[in-house]
Amino acid sequence: MSITYKDTHDFSEQDLKDLFLSVEWSSGHFPDKLVVAMKNFKTVISAWDGGKLIGMICAMDDGIMNAYVHYLLVRPEYQGQSIGKVLVDKVHEKYKDYLRIVVVAYNEELAFYEHCGFKKADDASPMFITSLWT
Repeated sequence: MSITYKDTHDFSEQDLKDLFLSVEWSSGHFPDKLVVAMKNFKTVISAWDGGKLIGMICAMDDGIMNAYVHYLLVRPEYQGQSIGKVLVDKVHEKYKDYLRIVVVAYNEELAFYEHCGFKKADDASPMFITSLWT
């Protein structure tokens, strides 16, 4: 297995649908919207096994101080092979001169992000609002 990493914003609906649904993310049911979203992100780095999209990380930024990791996902059968860590490292490198890189993570994800160099702020709690798509 030879994993390659690409800095691209162009994906097929099927590639995105397959990746997002592989990790049971509901946004995978809207691949047409995901195609547009990928074009609008400032940073999209993807991982490929041949022609198969197996992971990606997406970030937004303000151009100078703050970057926000919005998506980080790796197909379950490829997890545990450092692909997620490589994707995070590539974002760290891109934003190395920024003051901070922010990620909102669920409790069960904290150990992974700490392994990647993130530190949970003692005085902050992640908050987000989602709407339910029908």
